[in-house]
Amino acid sequence: MQAFKINESKILKRILSFDSSKGDYQNPSLAKKGTHHNLNQSSQNSRTCFHHHTKKIFVGSWNVGGIQPPKNLDMEDWLEIQNNFPDIYVLGFQEIVPLNAANVLGPQNRRVSRKWNSLIGAALNKRMPTKKGERTAEPQKVYPLKDQEQVCVEGDVGQDFQCIISKQMVGMFVTIWVRCKIYRSIHHLSVSSVGCGIMGCLGNKGSISIRFCLHETSFCFICSHLASGGKEEDRKQRNIDAAEILYRTSFPADPLHDMPEKIMDHDRIVWLGDLNYRIYLPDFATKSLIKRRQWETLLKHDQLKMELTEGHVFQGWHEGAIEFPPTYKYHPNSEDYIGCGQKQLTKKKRAPAWCDRILWFGEGMTQSKYSRSESKLSDHRPVKALFKVEIKVAENST
Repeated sequence: MQAFKINESKILKRILSFDSSKGDYQNPSLAKKGTHHNLNQSSQNSRTCFHHHTKKIFVGSWNVGGIQPPKNLDMEDWLEIQNNFPDIYVLGFQEIVPLNAANVLGPQNRRVSRKWNSLIGAALNKRMPTKKGERTAEPQKVYPLKDQEQVCVEGDVGQDFQCIISKQMVGMFVTIWVRCKIYRSIHHLSVSSVGCGIMGCLGNKGSISIRFCLHETSFCFICSHLASGGKEEDRKQRNIDAAEILYRTSFPADPLHDMPEKIMDHDRIVWLGDLNYRIYLPDFATKSLIKRRQWETLLKHDQLKMELTEGHVFQGWHEGAIEFPPTYKYHPNSEDYIGCGQKQLTKKKRAPAWCDRILWFGEGMTQSKYSRSESKLSDHRPVKALFKVEIKVAENST
């Protein structure tokens, strides 16, 4: 494979042709007045004592192929609610609506995102979805809204987790849920969306990034859907998409609290989504190695692993060991990949690949799990990762 190196001047020229992506600062009242310390100022550090806590964060990504979730969809396997709950759930979806003209060019369809939030809330809080007609979720709002609005009270029966923010951009959707006992320690929530390439102008490809601070530690989560396709130029476009997201994503400046404005300025960063990187092998060889579960051999030809090793994209980022089958592309409601076990019904060939990935960057993070779930809802299998993260807490924090 001929090495491909991103030409930064060309990327910058391309980026400048787009409108600047503006962060959507959600509810400035969330800034904790007088409680968030500027950690970069030595004078402040000298007057404040800090200690460290460890929290668990679950990160999941799922391309659902434009299929609406049925009311009885089992979320337990993906969210692992049979085990001890993490403190924070970050869930990213791609293609939650069919990418047709009505959804791409028409008004935003939030009905499907509300369905997903209703199912997630029911699973995390171990309760049944509410009856038809009752309000279940308000995915576009940020909590807490106001001090007098008690939306998440620690100790409430059946309400252990609260959705603090969610954002939809056509087919992409991100929703974050936290334990009620820590949601008041989260502040400076903000969103930034970026469209990439020709399809990004229609909201199909690009990213939704959400940042917040938990006590004195900043987090940034990037959910993306990069360029598709198995050709060499498609691989190059995926690298360019990732570079554009890093360059163009920005959050509101807050000099008073010295908040980070760019993705890489945050303390703990996680990138999730349908990154669409493929496997550089003939289809028959890929499928043969999958049957023999030869993951190590397959991964030597995985585009993303190769790009990471050669430093063409995601320099300094980490990915856990992959010990599960490729997540794409399956026949609907089947355990068979396209072209395997069933008659080929389409002229388009899709070789199996690990399209759905979770990467991370920053110190103070360890990954304790990286796997996939087996829901047959779409042609992708969902992926999930569990992290233990260190956070900095001021001594006077409550």
